[in-house]
Amino acid sequence: MRIKSFCRYIAVAAVTVSLTACAATYTNHGYIPPQEDLDLLVVGVDTKSSVEDSVGSPSSGGVLNDGGYYYVRSRIRSFGPTAPKVVERQVLAISFDTAGVVTNIERFGLEDGNVVPIARRVTDSAVSNKTFLRQLLGNIGRIAPG
Repeated sequence: MRIKSFCRYIAVAAVTVSLTACAATYTNHGYIPPQEDLDLLVVGVDTKSSVEDSVGSPSSGGVLNDGGYYYVRSRIRSFGPTAPKVVERQVLAISFDTAGVVTNIERFGLEDGNVVPIARRVTDSAVSNKTFLRQLLGNIGRIAPG
């Protein structure tokens, strides 16, 4: 009888430990200013420098004509062996005109029905699989006369 109850105790403990090991973990990335700080911004009055002073530097800026500031925050859920899943993503876009004055403040997210993909573009180098010694010795015969 004692062995049977001991085995039952060990089985219950093993199931409990295995279930708690599979608890979901959440990871937060990025920054979006709090709503109180955004309420201080006035469209048509504030400039790029006053926006940086009020809410902080952006995660990224506009590529063309310094079009705007973008603040991005993501929350990622990892659960056991499954692939991580983005459960929340918010993008705050502050647009400026050519004079650098705020023209619009918008907030986008997953609840809008559009997944906002974060793309990471990395330029590959031509020397990815060559060691230093191989690169050095490979240039011996390539000396130009000029």
